[in-house]
Amino acid sequence: MIHVVLCDDHAVLRRGIRDTLAEAPEIEVTAEAGNSCELREVLRSAACDVLLLDLSMPGRSGLDVLASLRETHGDIKVLVLSMYQEDQYALRCLKAGAQGYANKAGDPLELIAAVRTVMQGRKYLTAEVAQLLADSLAQPEPQAPHSALSERELQTLLKIASGRRLSDIAEELMLSPKTVSVYRSRVLEKLKLTNNAELTVYAIRNQLV
Repeated sequence: MIHVVLCDDHAVLRRGIRDTLAEAPEIEVTAEAGNSCELREVLRSAACDVLLLDLSMPGRSGLDVLASLRETHGDIKVLVLSMYQEDQYALRCLKAGAQGYANKAGDPLELIAAVRTVMQGRKYLTAEVAQLLADSLAQPEPQAPHSALSERELQTLLKIASGRRLSDIAEELMLSPKTVSVYRSRVLEKLKLTNNAELTVYAIRNQLV
């Protein structure tokens, strides 16, 4: 039996995933979580071989959760689910330790194949992600400026672009406002921008939000 835990802040989507996975007799969804705090509690008691992890959640993002899991639950295989196109986050997630990346707009039944694949110890790659990997190996393209951001810096950029105030970002990331301000300054420097409005425009133009 493959034990699966779902972590996504949308209950309707979790229900859809659960119903889809129910078609596979060897897969059992053992628990659900709507955010990183709930996930932490769930993993104290629920069996989990594969975690289906939403990339964009309130508070700690999927990337942040992924980094923590690699330190505390290294045996759990993580399949990231996201509404973002593969070219924006797939490679970053794989580099951060995910076993696979699936787009929420894809065929729901592909999730069953994805869970089986990562459970076998293999990477699950959609055709789009495989092509990205091939392209990066064959002809490395110039990296976008935001590819140089750390995970925290990227989170700060995305939250600023989403209209959050620094105090709100600090609370969501469980950091001090001063620390968030430092991350903001680093993002501005690395992207060669000067203010939040330009950060927002940059994020939109690069389809980060």
